[in-house]
Amino acid sequence: MTIDIREAYRRALDGFGALVHRIAPGQWENPTPCAGWDVRTLVNHVVSESLCVPELFAGRSAAEIGGAFDGDLLGDDPLKAFDSSAAAAVQATGEGGSLTAVVRLSFGDVPGAEYITELFADALIHTWDLARAIGADERLDPELVEACAAWFADAGDDYRQAGVMGDPHPVPAGTGLQARLLAAWGRAG
Repeated sequence: MTIDIREAYRRALDGFGALVHRIAPGQWENPTPCAGWDVRTLVNHVVSESLCVPELFAGRSAAEIGGAFDGDLLGDDPLKAFDSSAAAAVQATGEGGSLTAVVRLSFGDVPGAEYITELFADALIHTWDLARAIGADERLDPELVEACAAWFADAGDDYRQAGVMGDPHPVPAGTGLQARLLAAWGRAG
């Protein structure tokens, strides 16, 4: 990867956050490309994931965290919930030793760099999901798309086998990298 993964994650969250701040009051119930999720559910998912990050980098396991960040985390101020959780997640991943830390996830222990890469990819793909749901510009940062595609070329099959994503969509020859990446993630974009 040609970009520092911590920087890629921060930029992906920034992109997602910029769209969160553009959600109109009537758009929170809009459907997203994530099956069964509306905009509020999608943003809540990213907030929940972001709240887990500092806990995991502090040494707690996913099992210890359990359902602490389940349910509605957005409350009456979804923007504040997103902003504060994203800032804490970025701070936790940017601290010294984060790349080599052992992160204890539900499926096993992984190096911090791998976990940050997963967070980055999730934030980037969900940025497209949110853009599609609210009718915003769906173009993703090309440098982030390239970094995500390079990582996902090796990791995609593992994620599909784990059941966390659907089958890839076919794309015609000559399709751009962003469309190929989204298709690999099961998005018909």
